[in-house]
Amino acid sequence: MLLAAIAGGVVWWLDARQYESTDDAFIDARTVTVGAEISGRITDVAVTDNQPVEAGAVLLRIDDSDYQASLKQAEAGVAVAQAGIANVQAQTEAQNAKIDAAQKQVAQAQAALEFARTEDQRNRELLAKGTATQQQADQAASTLRQDQAALDTASANVEAAKSQLTVLAAQTKSARAQLQQAQATDDQAKTTLTRTTLVAPVAGHATSISAAKGTYAQPGQVLMMFVPKDVWVSANFKETQLDLMRPGQPVDITIDAYPEKTFHGHIDSVQAGSGTAFSLLPAENATGNFVKVVQRVPVKIVFDPPPDVYLGPGMSVVPTVKVR
Repeated sequence: MLLAAIAGGVVWWLDARQYESTDDAFIDARTVTVGAEISGRITDVAVTDNQPVEAGAVLLRIDDSDYQASLKQAEAGVAVAQAGIANVQAQTEAQNAKIDAAQKQVAQAQAALEFARTEDQRNRELLAKGTATQQQADQAASTLRQDQAALDTASANVEAAKSQLTVLAAQTKSARAQLQQAQATDDQAKTTLTRTTLVAPVAGHATSISAAKGTYAQPGQVLMMFVPKDVWVSANFKETQLDLMRPGQPVDITIDAYPEKTFHGHIDSVQAGSGTAFSLLPAENATGNFVKVVQRVPVKIVFDPPPDVYLGPGMSVVPTVKVR
């Protein structure tokens, strides 16, 4: 009997060495704060406390009448800016046509001037030979001066038209900048309008709802909490239990809420430091009164596969890790 008891104890001890377990463990999740990004009166709360929702489901709505008006105003601003660009472009096209016409007038004036120079020269020569009168020579000289003045005027008109084209180019640049500003305002108005409807970021449960229909929401105000379906186990093992513990090792998990079920998972990661090292007030041991205490290190355990029962943050669990 004694030998059997000893043998049984040895077998139990050898088997127990394969596992590490702790009851300092709980379900964890990254809870999401759902808050208002804009101000306005709440017109609808589409969920109730602890209601399961799918990703993209509407959680609540804020009165959007003012933001709809702002969007329409922004859209009108875009239309005005676009019309401004079209107007400047039309003026630019008209000005280019004026430049073309003015350049044709310059060409005509140059041809007339060349002819007048030829006539003036011919009449001078005929006057010297006595075959032309002084009046004819004077008339040719006058025509030359008039055609020169006409060419100068036509050339000045071309330069003036080109100068106006430079002004229109600056106006075009300004109009495009105004359009960009109007489009930015329009984009901002659209973005702000979307913020009047709050939706679930992922599948999960809405909880701690403080929003109520008819109340006024302010930017940054917390309206409810949201708990995603993606949960895991945070287990605080003693540092003396970590020697053989590695990511990937299988874990059997019992949950106090479901005592007759055993869930399965694996170690995802081991925190790089004890829990107290990351607390708001880390332990200060340089006081001369140090008492050694075995520290606990958080270990993240994920489920394989995700459980088919409701699990919420804070629920107590007991994980057992197979380390050998």
